[in-house]
Amino acid sequence: MWAYIVRRLLLAIPTLLGVTVVVFLIMRVAPGDLALMIICGPGGDCTFDQAALERIREELGLNKPLYVQYFDWLFGILTLDFGRSFFYNAEMSTLLARKAPLSLQVGLMGLVFGSLLGIVGGVIAALKQDTLTDYLIRGTAILGISVPTFWSGMMLILIFVRMFDWIPRQGYIPLWEDPIANLAQLVWPALIIGLGFLMGVPLRMMRATMLEVMREDYVRTARSKGLKERVIIVRHAMRNALIPVLTLIGIFLPITVTGLVVTEQVFGLPGIGRMMVDAISQRDYPVVQLVVTLAGFAVVAANLGVDMLYGWLDPRIRY
Repeated sequence: MWAYIVRRLLLAIPTLLGVTVVVFLIMRVAPGDLALMIICGPGGDCTFDQAALERIREELGLNKPLYVQYFDWLFGILTLDFGRSFFYNAEMSTLLARKAPLSLQVGLMGLVFGSLLGIVGGVIAALKQDTLTDYLIRGTAILGISVPTFWSGMMLILIFVRMFDWIPRQGYIPLWEDPIANLAQLVWPALIIGLGFLMGVPLRMMRATMLEVMREDYVRTARSKGLKERVIIVRHAMRNALIPVLTLIGIFLPITVTGLVVTEQVFGLPGIGRMMVDAISQRDYPVVQLVVTLAGFAVVAANLGVDMLYGWLDPRIRY
């Protein structure tokens, strides 16, 4: 297994390098002049001193060739020097330490909540095939996939404001400072993320794979041996049906980040998603490049973790 892990990590290197090259070039070919935006603001329309403009470009390294800028930035990442945000005027390490805990907590809560609902709902729908329960569960899944998170988030806020006079708390309360207040604040955006795309697609996948697995010969053999139905479902059917669902959940890891971009705006949460929106509008290179690169690392790590789970779920799988 260790040889397999090392081989996968080596194969991930060109993938991650490709991600860094693409995000670097996209930010550089985007229209607008960053130095001009720093002097004049987002509009970039003002009277300015050309010498001051060139001085800012030199300070930011924008007057260097593109390949020199790229390798300087890549070397900084490898040495854990993530640069400094132009818009926030702060070190990237400081910004990540301040904003990452919120986004990670909301994303993981939404991912766990949606995955558990999808897996359990898919199993129940498969066992109750073509019944009213099956139709209701599948209808809920389709509704979750179809409804945008920003609309469901705004409807949730509107309902709570109208019925309970509750307004979402702005800012962020760390979990270690006040766990109750933290969960009361973040459970609703996590619920919106979980009930959306992260529940609907795994649910439909789990239902389809469970229906396929329940017709396999080894399930009929287990029934003929007199095993309890619960044991057959949990120990035999679910473990094999989970393999494609886990793959799907691993792919959804970066989707939680893109979902946070909208959800954090709706609920007024100062996390990475909201920071990305501001950084893109202000062409804040260090923020966008680092967040996208970290998302690439997360995808590679999630896929490797899912592959490791395959062997535990199905002993026939060998690396």
